[in-house]
Amino acid sequence: MGLLDGRKAIVTGGGSGIGAAAARRLAAEGAKVAVLDLDLATAEAVAGEIGGLAFGVNVVDGEALERATAEAVEGLGGLTTVFLNAGIGSLKPLHAYSGKEWDLLVDVNLKGTFHGLRSAVPHLQAGGGGSVITMASVSGIRPTRGEAPYAAAKAGIIALTRSAALEYGPDGVRVNAVSPGFIRTPLTEFTWSMPEHLAAIEAGTPLGRTGTADDIAGVVVFLASDLAGYVTGQNVVVDGGSLLPSAQMDPLLRDLLGG
Repeated sequence: MGLLDGRKAIVTGGGSGIGAAAARRLAAEGAKVAVLDLDLATAEAVAGEIGGLAFGVNVVDGEALERATAEAVEGLGGLTTVFLNAGIGSLKPLHAYSGKEWDLLVDVNLKGTFHGLRSAVPHLQAGGGGSVITMASVSGIRPTRGEAPYAAAKAGIIALTRSAALEYGPDGVRVNAVSPGFIRTPLTEFTWSMPEHLAAIEAGTPLGRTGTADDIAGVVVFLASDLAGYVTGQNVVVDGGSLLPSAQMDPLLRDLLGG
């Protein structure tokens, strides 16, 4: 018996990193999973591992995401669980971002989450409720240098999550956010070629290590399950304690950004 036997889940950005780890864990707990990703090949690879469905879609395109969601729901035979994970990041001084770069980061992270909610919630309502998990970040709580548009978008996701929880709670739809700390994914992989900075990050984390995609996937499974049946409107921080007072990231970011 799994925690999610009989559940039907959609994971956006599910072709790699945290999304792929979550898709695997959801499936391992009994859910049937549709993997959505901008890169169809990676979505197909993960879906092939877990006996799921794969769709190539850009979350910035609201109409395309609505169509992919509807197709996924049809293929799954319903919908109970959604992990809105798709996102991108960047590092540079605030004044160095162009308007197009700002728009891209906010569109993929924040607008993509809005599109995911708008696409999925009617299906959850039709099925009598379910769980939505959004992907925020500790950067939306305590920004680090170089992440201004990313941090702004992630803070927006936290607020959007709480708004959605208020609106859809009466329909039995729970909406929660997960805010990872420093997690080893393709977005952060460059840090592992900088051992002196990696050591400082680990030393600045109370648990003494960086996080893994599986650390986040476990929390996603919890929020999707009946164990979290009375949890909604929350932002669950999964950071090894790094939000506690610390200059964890400063040496790395000074090196990358100057100053």
